[in-house]
Amino acid sequence: MTITAAIVLFAVIWFMTLLVVLPVRIKTQGDLGEIVPGTHAGAPEVHHLKKKMWITTGIAIVLWAVIAGIILSGVISIRDFDWLHQLEPLE
Repeated sequence: MTITAAIVLFAVIWFMTLLVVLPVRIKTQGDLGEIVPGTHAGAPEVHHLKKKMWITTGIAIVLWAVIAGIILSGVISIRDFDWLHQLEPLE
């Protein structure tokens, strides 16, 4: 795996993790009963964004280490996903 591939893999894992972590423990204006005129009741009031970014980074580092380890060890390769046998055989 090249350095660029490792960075791209980390970025993809980080953003996917962020999308999972963002809605956790969010308090909306509707939940608190303090809806600002002109905003939606589902707008976040307390979002803990900085804490969620750190949690996302921690989870992403662990997931990246596991996935990169699997890729680098060769336990799973691209040939394992070649169900239609389109890749040329190794010589």
